[in-house]
Amino acid sequence: MPKDLVLITGVTGHVGFRVLRYALEHGLAVRAAVRSQAKAQAVRSYPSLKGLDKDHLLEFVTVPDFTASGAFDNAVANVKYIIHCASPIPFASPTTDDAERDFVAPAVLTTLGILESARRVETVRRIVITSSCIAIAPVAAAVSDTGETYTAETRQPDLDAPLPPGTPSFVAYAAGKVAALNRAEAWIQTERPRFDAIHLMPSYVLGRIDMCDSLERLQTSANSFPLDIVLGHDGGEGGMAMVVNHVDDCARIHVEALNPRIEGNQSFIIDYNLSSKVEWDEAKDIVAKHFPVAVNFDVLPNNSTLKSVCCRLESSKTEKTFGFRQSYESAVVDLVQQYLELREMQKGASNGVDS
Repeated sequence: MPKDLVLITGVTGHVGFRVLRYALEHGLAVRAAVRSQAKAQAVRSYPSLKGLDKDHLLEFVTVPDFTASGAFDNAVANVKYIIHCASPIPFASPTTDDAERDFVAPAVLTTLGILESARRVETVRRIVITSSCIAIAPVAAAVSDTGETYTAETRQPDLDAPLPPGTPSFVAYAAGKVAALNRAEAWIQTERPRFDAIHLMPSYVLGRIDMCDSLERLQTSANSFPLDIVLGHDGGEGGMAMVVNHVDDCARIHVEALNPRIEGNQSFIIDYNLSSKVEWDEAKDIVAKHFPVAVNFDVLPNNSTLKSVCCRLESSKTEKTFGFRQSYESAVVDLVQQYLELREMQKGASNGVDS
C-alpha cells in the first residue's frame, strides 16, 4: 500500500483528468473514483495517460452513485489526501427543469459525503475541493461590472430556492457551488475533523481537454467562448466576464495544494490577476499569429467578437503561493491546436466512410 495515497474524483472531466495526469507525472500514487468500470477503462487507456508509463501508481474504485449515503466509505480507506473535482457542469444544456436535482443536490451531497467518509478513517490529512469563482461572486458579475472586488474570503448567501423550471444552467450551477461551499465550511467548523480542507475557486478554465474526441465536446465547456470568436460564431450583444486560467495551472495548483507547507482551511482563487486585463477578442490576434494558414484558408474565420466584462477577482494570494506559468495566449493556442486536430480526425473518418 503506497504511503501517501491520493483519492481523486471527477477524473473523466476537464480539470479532473488533468489533475490526475499531473499527480501521476509527479510520482503520486492515485486512487481514482469512477462511476463504472467502463469509465475506469476509458481513463486508463487514454493515450496521454498510457504514455506516462505510470500504471503502477494508478488504481480505481467504483462508486456508482456519488450522492448516496456512505458512497465513499470504501474509497477513502488508507487514503492520506483527497482531491474532489467531481461536479455537475453547466454547459451540457442552456436550461434545467430541476435545478435542485441536476446541480444543487449533487454538489452538496457529494461534497458532504466525502467529508463524512473521510471523518470515519484516521488516515486523511487534507481534502482539496474544487469550488468556483461563481461561489464567491454573484451571478450578475458574470455578465456585468458590479464594481466590487471579490477575494478568496468573500462569501455569497445561498440562492433563493426552489429555482423555477427553465432556470439557466449557469445559474443552477452557481447555486450548487454556493451551497456546497457554504455547507462544507459550516460542516468543518462544527465537526472540527482531524483533517483540514482547501477550497480552490477557478475562473473559466481554458485549454486542451485531454479526454475529448469530438468537436462537439470541445465546444461544450468554457472553451466555447474563445472558440466562438475564432470560428466566426455570433457572440450576441451581451458580454462575458473576462476571468480565465489555463487548465495546466489549475491542475498543478490542485496537486501542489496538498503540500503541508500550505496552511489548511483556507481558499484560493485561480484566475490570472493581471494588472491590465486581456480581452476575449485578443484570441483573434493570437490565432492570426500562430495559425496564419488556417486563417488564410478560412478554416478559422477569426472574425467574431465577444465583449469582455470586467470582473475583479483578487488572486494575488494564489500568485504568491503557487505562481502562474501559463497565459490566455497559451490557452488559446492549445485549444485551437486541439480543434484543428479533431477537425482533421473527423474529416478523415468521414472520408473513410464515404469511400
